[in-house]
This record gives sequence, C-alpha cells and structure tokens, in this order.
Amino acid sequence: MQAESVAARRFDLICLGRAAVDLYSEQLGCRLEDTASFAKYVGGCAGNIAIGCARQGLRVAMLSRVGDEQMGRFVRETLVAEGVDVSHLSTDDDRMTGLAILGIRDRDTFPLLFYRENCADMAISPGDFAPEFIASARALLVTGTHFSTPDTDRVSRTAIFYARKHGVTVVFDIDYRPVLWGLTGKAMGEIRYVESDTVCARLQSVAALADLVVGTEEEIHIAAGVRDTLGALRVLRGITAATLVLKLGRRGCAIFPGEIPPRLEDGLVVPGLTVEVLTALGAGDAFMSGFLRGWLEGEPLQRCGYFGNICGALVASRHGCSPAMPTRREVDAVVARAGAVDRPDLDTALDHAHWAATRRGRRPELLVLAFDHRAHFEALADACGAGRERIVAMKALIAQAVRRVAATEPGRVGILVDSRYGRGVLESLVGEGLWVGRPVELPGSRPLVFEAGINVGLEIRRWPRNHVVKCLVRYHPDEPPALRGRQEGDLFGLFQACRETGHELLVEVVLPPELPAWTDTLARALGQIYDSGTFPDWWKLQATLPEAWAAVAAVVEGRDPACRGVLVLGLDASAETLRRNFLAVADLPVVKGFAVGRTIFGEPCGDWLAGKIDDAALVDAVAAGYRQLIALWRQCRQP
Repeated sequence: MQAESVAARRFDLICLGRAAVDLYSEQLGCRLEDTASFAKYVGGCAGNIAIGCARQGLRVAMLSRVGDEQMGRFVRETLVAEGVDVSHLSTDDDRMTGLAILGIRDRDTFPLLFYRENCADMAISPGDFAPEFIASARALLVTGTHFSTPDTDRVSRTAIFYARKHGVTVVFDIDYRPVLWGLTGKAMGEIRYVESDTVCARLQSVAALADLVVGTEEEIHIAAGVRDTLGALRVLRGITAATLVLKLGRRGCAIFPGEIPPRLEDGLVVPGLTVEVLTALGAGDAFMSGFLRGWLEGEPLQRCGYFGNICGALVASRHGCSPAMPTRREVDAVVARAGAVDRPDLDTALDHAHWAATRRGRRPELLVLAFDHRAHFEALADACGAGRERIVAMKALIAQAVRRVAATEPGRVGILVDSRYGRGVLESLVGEGLWVGRPVELPGSRPLVFEAGINVGLEIRRWPRNHVVKCLVRYHPDEPPALRGRQEGDLFGLFQACRETGHELLVEVVLPPELPAWTDTLARALGQIYDSGTFPDWWKLQATLPEAWAAVAAVVEGRDPACRGVLVLGLDASAETLRRNFLAVADLPVVKGFAVGRTIFGEPCGDWLAGKIDDAALVDAVAAGYRQLIALWRQCRQP
C-alpha cells in the first residue's frame, strides 16, 4: 500500500487491550489496608495509552470491552471526552468492567490488586471488529496481558493478522504483569518479574510480528528468557527486526533500530528528566504515548525518546495514570525551554497548562441564573412575614423554571445555588447537563470568611467533581495591606484546594462601595489576585464603563489566556443597566455570558412569599424573566 494512502487513514492508532477503572489511594506512604479514600480514574495499559496519545494530538480509537454498568459508562464517557473514538469499545451485557486498586507506599512500592476475573475487556471477540476497521489505522497497539489467555491471544493475533495484511504498523507493549498470567498470588499485583517459559514463548511469537517492541528491563528479560539485559536484547534481535525500545526509568531510554551493540551505552541512549517521583505507576504508558507521537509523525528516534521521557517523567511526579498524561502543549513547552526546565514537576506554568488543557466541558456561552443567595432570601422572607423554611420550596420552584429554559438552550444554561437552602435543587438536577456553581463564602463577610470554616477544602472534596466552586470576595486593590494580604491568602488557599480536588473555581469580585473606584480599579484588583498566585477558571464581575471592561479583558487575556471566561453579574441591576453592561462587553471575546439573579426573580419571589401568587405563577414569571434576559444578551451581542 502506498505511503500516501497510509497517511490518509482515519486513525493514527488503534489501542487493543485493557480498558478498566483504577482506584488510586489518596493517602500516600501507607499500606493499602490503611487507605481511607480513593480517586477514580480510567486505567489499563491500552486505555492509558489511548488517552495519552489523544492528548499528544494523535487520532486514536479504542478496541476493547466494558461492562453494562456505571464503571463501564465512566470509562466510555471519559474516553469520549478525551477525544478517543469508542465506536469499537463494545458493551458486554454479562461481564463487569475490570478494576484495579492501587496504593502508594513509597516511590518504588505500590500495592496493587486486580479485580479482573472474567472481566469485560478480556472477553473481546474477533467478531467485535472487522478487517476494515484495523485497516483504517496507521498503527495497531497490542499489549502483553491480552496474550495471557487463549481467547484474548486469538483476538490479538487476529488483529495483528489484519494489520500486517493491510500495511498497518504493529506496536507491541510487553506490559508484563505476572499476576495476570496466574503466576503469583492475588495480593502480589505489584510484582513485575516471575520467570515463565510459557510467557516467554508467547511473547517471543508476538515480538516476531511487531514493528516496534517496547518494554522495561524486566519485560525485555521475560520476553527473551534471559536475565541479562544485553543478552536479552540480542535474543530478541534474533527473533524480530522491530525497533526495540528499552525503558530505563529515571535514566531515560535506550533505542535499538538495528544490531545490538557491545554495551547499552553504545546504543541510542536518551537521558531522562529529573523529577520528584511520586510513583512509577503509569509512567511507562505515558512514555509510550510520547514515543508514539514522534514515531507516527516521522520524528528522529532521538526525539521520539525525548518525547517519551518527558511524558514518563511528568506522570511519575503526578497522582494517577490517565489524568496525569501530559498534553502536547506541555511536551512542546519542555522541548522549547530545554535546559530551562530543570524540574518540570515544580514548574507552575506546566501545571497550569495541564489543568487548563484537561478541563472538561467547554462552554462558549454561559447563561447563569444565580440564586445562591442566603442572607438576601432570609431578609426577604422576614420582610414578607414568611417562615425561612419556605426558602427551600421557593428555590425548588426556581429550579423548575431553570429546567424549563434549559430545554430550549442545551449546553448553555447554568445555575449558582447554595447547599444551605438549595441542597434539594442540587440533588434534583444531577445529570441534566447544567453548569453548576456553589458558593463557599459566608454572605457579607469582609475580610473573606468561608461558610464551612477553615476546612473549606474538606467541604468541597465532598462535592461532585463537575460542580464549580464560587467565591465572592469584597476586594479593593487599595485596601489596607493587611486586609488585602489576608484576603489574597485565603483565596490562594481555596485555589490550591480546588486544584487538589479537581474543581473549577469562579471568583466573584465586588468592589466595596465605601472605597473610590476608577476605570482601572477592577482590572488592578484582578491583576493583584493573579500576582498572589490564584488563577480562577471563571470570573464574575461588574463594571459599568466600556473602558473598565476593556481594562479587565486586557488583564485576563494577558495573564491567563486559558481562562474559561468572564461572566457579567447583576447585583439587582435594572434591565436598562444590564443592557448597558451587555453592550459594553459586546466586542470582548473573554466575556462568555452572565450570572444574574435578583433582576430575574426578585419581584416574583417577593410576591410568592407574600402569598400574592401561587407556585405555577412563580415558575412562569422566573422562566419568562430568564428568557427575556437571554434575549437581551443575544440582542446586545449581535454585530
């Protein structure tokens, strides 16, 4: 087949193998018996590599199976969100998705339990794919575990047969886990090497069919049946003409496209990067992702190894496998700054780039109904002579109005709602595709005080990952240094907690009315918050003059081009005031929408609490006001 037709194929890579769920211990330096909580990620060698390669800009498809249950849907949804094609990720009606439980005792010791008996991805069948699917890719990745049983061995060899027939490059990741071959007890999943003539013979037969073989020293040893690394490489060279890649951990990698030299250092050795290793788990899958980016894009082998080393080092310094996989932008940044990034794991710019590039759910327009008010609703209920317990029912009715509007604005509607009176709302709207923000500040506090107290990080850890942390801070760039420093410190602590828990952060800045404000005041406030180390995903802001908005946009776009955007707040503004604000931001791409509440629900909620209107009238009035504001926003944004 001509090279031109190969390059034009639909996929760069098809990954055949394990697609499972990893439960990673959140406690470090302890036995698995002492672990208290786990983080849930997509796992499995092939699944990790699929995500890693997709983040490197390759067109990737997953060939595997998952169960017809929540974990299977999690794997599928995550792969889709990462840009991996799942047209051949089958759903198994009878088997459950594979599971691995992992601990981190120290950088070299990681207790590992596999729950994979009769799991979905080991039941993949030759009937799950056709020759045409394999032929639609430039390369096929197969992994060692899927040669450990007769059925998966047959499936993998069928895929290799189709690949070789259609000129598809075959990539073999040895991926040796003795426990998955039945060679150790079930509690010994971290053991990386057990001698086995059966495993050796099977892996050699696969290597003979491959164009690229990648493994650690232990994996090269088991594939060759020789405990000496150079000797093992020579054995493999006698079996296969494939390029052999030896992963050396902290030392980098060694690449052997041809004859094996007398010494390892005489091969093409690419030094590794220095990082503080959290765990080696996942680093090999990351290496493969980086290496394949270069390999499939025709880069020199030295550069392929460098890409692989960068990816492996970054994942070794992070928690988890698939979520830690670096993006193409991160790798390119390390390459561009070669010599200037001594410790990529300590580089805040790389961390921010990773966070920004791996966030889910891009929303080019966001139309938010903010009813997270607590003190305002309490005062309104008191003024109307209504019991505060009615606030709960009132917020539930507002949520009905939101649901009604969301049906005609899919993917654009959001809410800001609290836990104090809106917990039922949060529970009722689960899985409906709304953008959800929740406040953490104590209403009216200045300096900033968190409603949950100093343990706000523990509070947000209980929240769903897709809920956005919203924090209102009454902040002025010219307020007393002690006050400003305290507020900046508390915001930065919240920002760090959000990064740790994986939540996005929205910061609402309200200028205290008793201090003078000029055209540049709000922009200077944002600049000082950035200077303190806090980089919100969203801003919620109020300004009245076009010049003030332009200054704000310049700060946000200059300091954090990856910011999700700015939302215009209301503060009980009239429709005419909001119209002027909407017009002032019409030409600013960084402004993505609005987050307005009292302008929409203020009057009807007061009438409902006073008994002047019934439930249906409240829902109708809020929905109508919400739609009117959306129409006004769109009208002002038109060129």
